[in-house]
Amino acid sequence: MMIDFAPLDVPFCRRLQTAAVLFWVFSFLALAPTCIFLFCYLLFTRFWLISVLYAVWWYHDYDTPARGGRRVPFLCGLKIWECMRDYFPIKLVKTADLDPRHNYILGFHPHGVLVAGAFTNFCTYATGFKQLFPGLTSYLLMLPLWFRAPFFRDYIMCAGLIPSDKESATYPLQCRRGGSAVAIAVGGAPEALDAHPGSFDVLLAHKKGFIKLAMETGAHLVPVFSFGENEVFDQVENPRGTWLRWIQERLQGVMGISLPLFHARGVFQYSFGLMPYRRPIHTVVGRPIKVEKKERPTAEELDALHQLYMDELSNLFDEHKCNYGVDKDTHLNFV
Repeated sequence: MMIDFAPLDVPFCRRLQTAAVLFWVFSFLALAPTCIFLFCYLLFTRFWLISVLYAVWWYHDYDTPARGGRRVPFLCGLKIWECMRDYFPIKLVKTADLDPRHNYILGFHPHGVLVAGAFTNFCTYATGFKQLFPGLTSYLLMLPLWFRAPFFRDYIMCAGLIPSDKESATYPLQCRRGGSAVAIAVGGAPEALDAHPGSFDVLLAHKKGFIKLAMETGAHLVPVFSFGENEVFDQVENPRGTWLRWIQERLQGVMGISLPLFHARGVFQYSFGLMPYRRPIHTVVGRPIKVEKKERPTAEELDALHQLYMDELSNLFDEHKCNYGVDKDTHLNFV
């Protein structure tokens, strides 16, 4: 196999972009186990007191992720995230105003491999969420598993990430003043297994938990489609019914996280590696769907709102697909 090496005269700004994305990829793939190892390792060194003191702090701070987390605006506004934005590049597209007197659930589709669009748009200030939607504070749901990793939990909370369990998701949506926008990658970890370039499969047909949450809290629903999210990584072919997909689904059921076998480019060469491709991502935020608060919605009411949401997401996709290189005859496939 011929290796396509990066040229030596790459502009310095592009090197910074690559470094920023390398840090982000490391954060998602390796930082959590590194933090767990460090916590345990320190216990057997002369620095054992660091782990002990952190354990005391962890016990005292255990419920913070379920209470809206602990966002640090300074970290969300660092230049490193602008470099990451420009690497792909990533752009946030607004189609309608969102009244800050209400709370919102932003249904993000598709999940992709590492949800690059969701993280950059809703966890950092790089794409201008605060300017496009003044008065709103965004949160992004993440598997509760990651909030059990020492040190790492504090890092991800700084960016506005909160656990994806119902209690944690409900907390910001109960703010009576409004102004909370909770982004949910609805397809979750299983949808990452379908994140192939050119794929428009959306795991939504039977996903009604976020619909019920919206009705119970009175939060308005906002469909969000991220064009290009599935294009930034290649993935080993794993159609449903194959042995590889069977193994991946079983492991996902046991561990709670999916293990897509993805690849793209490297840092100093373009032939292989775990760095994403430089392909544009356009995250389009749709029109809000008004939801009346009802603490005990019936199955018929859930089904009706779920169908309305799918229709609005389909309309959003069809209205904008031609702007982002998608064939006019392509439609979303709900699975």
